[in-house]
Amino acid sequence: ELMESFKRVFVDSVSNSFYPVPQEAIGVGSVFEGWSPREQDVVYRVLVPLNPPPGHAFHLELNSAGQMAARTFCVRVELVCMCKREQLGEKLLCFLHHSQEELRRKQKPSLLETLCTGSYLDVEKTSHWFYQLVRCSWLHLPQSYSWHLVFQPCSRSCQFRLSKGKKSLMVEMLFGVRHGDSDIFVVSRPTEAQKGGSSTFVSSQPAEADSIPSTAWPETYAVAEAKFFRHVARQAPCDSLHLKCLQVFTCILKGTGFSSSTWKTVVMHVLTTVPLSRWRRREFARRLWDIMAYLHRCLQLKRLEHFVLGNERLPAEISLPPAVQRVEPLNLFEHLARDPAAHREAMRAY
Repeated sequence: ELMESFKRVFVDSVSNSFYPVPQEAIGVGSVFEGWSPREQDVVYRVLVPLNPPPGHAFHLELNSAGQMAARTFCVRVELVCMCKREQLGEKLLCFLHHSQEELRRKQKPSLLETLCTGSYLDVEKTSHWFYQLVRCSWLHLPQSYSWHLVFQPCSRSCQFRLSKGKKSLMVEMLFGVRHGDSDIFVVSRPTEAQKGGSSTFVSSQPAEADSIPSTAWPETYAVAEAKFFRHVARQAPCDSLHLKCLQVFTCILKGTGFSSSTWKTVVMHVLTTVPLSRWRRREFARRLWDIMAYLHRCLQLKRLEHFVLGNERLPAEISLPPAVQRVEPLNLFEHLARDPAAHREAMRAY
């Protein structure tokens, strides 16, 4: 409800400008997937897709071709002809076919002049604009009369805490650009899965977001993963305990050295190999054993495949760009194969 209210105000706020156009927010991460491990640490994380404004187009250009899971992209902004819209009576001047002097006098600046560095959409400039948009929009929302909002500092997303009496919610609004019509996005800040959780020897994801250039947008699979969990929820029995299994490993066994993203990847793989009819309450212990056995086998082989990249078992409803469909499955345990000491430590932790 809060995100719907924000969207309505967002659309009105940018309607007479050439800033990106926010779309409907998508819930991502453990809270929206239904397995959030610790209630006191809950962060309601949403991704707000950004569409190009009139007269602009977004083009994603691969920035780092090394580790697929660490891929980043640049969002190149291109001006496109608006003459047809102008001829139809819309109050728009084509950026390509009017003089700079006329554009300065009669029209607001293009996106290239506001939120870009060179020809590329700048994450930090966009984050500052998005923060201002949220701050101004909040004053127009009905929720502002009963909730207190306090912003948290962050250069690549909009984070804030909402409180009302004893209730308190932490919210992070990421923003990003979609790969075509797929469920893969480039985002302002790595999601919790990309950051690899709290552990060390099983984390194969990139380091802090602050270490990447301001024009680099990390690729995320969080929307595809959230869609997978919704697919499972529709297909599984009503008493399915697959989410409880994931909570056991991410919460009760926290501190064993395996990150929550590793457990999540393992559980998702097991969900595609064990029929969903076998996740009922009476088979809880067996499924826990299946998950442990799958992780043990991966550790022995020093190979845990990324759940989205190169996975042929994904439900058909999850849409991937052709480049992601064709890629060889990525090994998230590749570092264990390269580092015998890390592998021994992981086996001891198991």
